[in-house]
Amino acid sequence: MNLFAKKDLHQLLADASDETITAPGHGGTGHGLARTLTAFQLTMLGIGAIIGAGIFSLTGTAAANYAGPGIVFSFVIGGVLCAFAGLCYAEMASMIPVAGSAYAYSYATMGELVAWIIGWDLVLEYAFGSVTVAAAWSGYVYSLLHKTLGIDFPDVVVRLTKGPWEPVTLNSGEKVFGLWNVPATIVVLGVSAILYRGIKESAFINNIIVVVKVAIVLSFIGLGIGVISTDNLFVNPSVSGLAQLVPAATEVAGNVRYGWMNGGVLTGAGVVFFAYIGFDAVSTTAQEAKNPTRDIPIGILASLVICTILYILVAIVLTGVVPYKELGVPDPIAVGIDRIVELRGWSTGAKKFFTFGVKFGAISGLTSVILVMMMGQTRVFYAMAKDGLLPWFSATHPRYQTPHIATIVTGIFVALCGGVMPMSLVGELVSIGTLLAFVLVCLGVPILRHTSPNVPRPFRVPGALFVGLAGAASCLWVMTGLPHDTWIRLIVWLIIGFAIYFGYGRHHSKLQHPSK
Repeated sequence: MNLFAKKDLHQLLADASDETITAPGHGGTGHGLARTLTAFQLTMLGIGAIIGAGIFSLTGTAAANYAGPGIVFSFVIGGVLCAFAGLCYAEMASMIPVAGSAYAYSYATMGELVAWIIGWDLVLEYAFGSVTVAAAWSGYVYSLLHKTLGIDFPDVVVRLTKGPWEPVTLNSGEKVFGLWNVPATIVVLGVSAILYRGIKESAFINNIIVVVKVAIVLSFIGLGIGVISTDNLFVNPSVSGLAQLVPAATEVAGNVRYGWMNGGVLTGAGVVFFAYIGFDAVSTTAQEAKNPTRDIPIGILASLVICTILYILVAIVLTGVVPYKELGVPDPIAVGIDRIVELRGWSTGAKKFFTFGVKFGAISGLTSVILVMMMGQTRVFYAMAKDGLLPWFSATHPRYQTPHIATIVTGIFVALCGGVMPMSLVGELVSIGTLLAFVLVCLGVPILRHTSPNVPRPFRVPGALFVGLAGAASCLWVMTGLPHDTWIRLIVWLIIGFAIYFGYGRHHSKLQHPSK
């Protein structure tokens, strides 16, 4: 058996074409995925996946602890790193427009075993990413109801907003552990029901949510841009120009903080990198796009550009209205809007109104992230099962044309994990899993340029060798900054994956055993 057997690109595309149908009522057979998504809908899916916990939570932490107002440059660096990966995803998706994303690309470039590794690794990004965001969703909902609207809940309800390994503070001030994160479980099951119903319906719901959260982000920028204080924004008077945004390097508790290098802007870039995770989920819908060779690259790159611009503007406003050392809180955007209302001299009622709006926008944003992440996971499972590496998940609903079994299993898994798993542990796994996927996709572009130079590429990465190697090296650099125990968990996860592959996948692989 050849563990590194590669899929023939022409056969891969032919199989994908045979498995894909038109939407119901347009000549579809009812056996496959329906092509319904436009470039606009794909861009909205990308924005829906990207704008979430990162911008509403991590911006403040990175500014307070590492970069100060230089968080603007951290977002620029993070955007450039993701642009390398985004360009590579765009080329791969245009030439291999199939469900499965990085899994499918790796199968065509580096062989079955590597494809399995990346497919199993994508569970960390999509499924556990959904768990992380569901936990953040729960926190924002409780904050909105309790802190903003003033609703008091009995102790037992308070304990049902956190998992059994996360501390909660009761009404008496006593600190205990939670029981089950019920809101996280509920939102996951609700999203699963939408995904089961159909991709068109899922995209429609996502469009509405994206409009709401982008409107709130733009409102925050518009309200704050006129009251920015240069005393907050420019903190390093010993230099001139934009470099004034970066606080001078300082030793804090034995560690160097601020400045440009490790501990400062560069470390901030590694922290806010999480804010960009999700754009690659667009590529998992390639078999449901009307014109995938054109529209998938547009969806990936347009969503990245739009979100990078919004992130930079939010960072400027946030650090311009609030001293950066005060931003190390779970809800920095809410702190920012409170300060904007104070600077504008508005009433307490206005403060409550805008705080409600920000938290509602955060909840909306997090909902769309869960939707797109879970959709990506079901499509990866679908692609792996089509190749025989997993059982069951290749079935599609005869009416809705969705991978319904994969959707049900993913929904139950994420709902259970969201109820019990601590967000901090899962978040680090999401980051390292995503970065590993990016590394392999970036390497796949120059490999395919060498091994399959004549395959049509509707979108071509300029300077493919440089972009591919630079993207892979950049992602590896960010990975080195993650804690050692995160690497250990990644290794354990991959060992579990190897056990499944060698116990089931290699014996049922359609590439290795065409007769099955």
